Amino acid sequence: MSHPLEQLREDALREIESESDEKSLDAVRVRYLGRNGSISAWGEKMKTLSAAERPVIGKLLNEVRNAVTAALDARSEEFRAQKESESLGRIDISLPGATGASGYSGYSEYSGFSTPLTGYSGFVPLERGSLHPLTQMLERSIEIFRRMGFALADGPDIEDEWHCFDALNTPPEHPARNEQDTFFLRDGRLLRTHTSTVQIRAMQAAPPPIRVIAPGAAYRRDELDATHSPQFHQIEGLYVDENVSVADLKGALEFFMRELFGPDTAVQFRPHFFPFTEPSLEVYVKSKALKGGEQWIEVAGSGVVHPAVFEQVNEARGDKAYDPEKWSGYAFGLGMDRLAMILFDIPDIRLFAQNDLRFLRQFA
Repeated sequence: MSHPLEQLREDALREIESESDEKSLDAVRVRYLGRNGSISAWGEKMKTLSAAERPVIGKLLNEVRNAVTAALDARSEEFRAQKESESLGRIDISLPGATGASGYSGYSEYSGFSTPLTGYSGFVPLERGSLHPLTQMLERSIEIFRRMGFALADGPDIEDEWHCFDALNTPPEHPARNEQDTFFLRDGRLLRTHTSTVQIRAMQAAPPPIRVIAPGAAYRRDELDATHSPQFHQIEGLYVDENVSVADLKGALEFFMRELFGPDTAVQFRPHFFPFTEPSLEVYVKSKALKGGEQWIEVAGSGVVHPAVFEQVNEARGDKAYDPEKWSGYAFGLGMDRLAMILFDIPDIRLFAQNDLRFLRQFA
């Protein structure tokens, strides 16, 4: 013969299964598990039981209570899921997104401010977001270099002097190593002045051949004006293999510039000096698609990797993996801010950081 508690469990489970809405389900919960519920009342009856009966009935009471509670929770979850499904079914995904409705009183997140909409009648259309112009330039550049076989590499923004200067053949008296030009930290480290530091880290991590680009931020003590910023963005490139020459460098950068600015873009290389490349070249472009038409515009620095850089890497690695007698390579640095200003005809670099929606909407 079953115990009354077992009969209560069967009755409760049957009622839970038969209920059709949350209100009636809650009534079942109160009837069985409420303070004066049928199952809760057995807790008071435990005091009247003999010492031999209490452990047996106590265990059964817990089992019954747990079974009924689990059934109530499961049924409640079914109702919640059903309600969500019905709500989604009423959404017409072909309609444009909107927030607010007739008579709605609330707030809009437009322009980053909480704007009261009290008394507003109608709909507030949702604005479509877009990538920042610098992000667009970065992704466009990475896509072009990926097609040329370059892999992505990364390194820290906070560097040591060896990676930033010594390994790149920069002498101690070089102006870039002065506190007037570079952000030094109290522990002797610094904010990297270029992403060329990733060249060194990439060569330390892997033997040649190697072909990588390193996009990221760089920092210099420049006065903030229309063409200078203490923080800017670069893509550094490095290719090391056997018999790499200036011709390979020119071919890669000419392809990149024409893919970026258009097939009619003219590219010119002019001699320059960088401590980590020899020979070193500045890159200029001229295109009718750009503002200025026939005007030559400087867009990059580049050159053949200096043998001294390979020797520094070998010393750090403890081997001769980058033997300058066997391996050669080229490197280049592109300013993403400058390229974006040229391509999109942006007159002031400060616009990139001001978050003015009137400016950003032009690139949506």
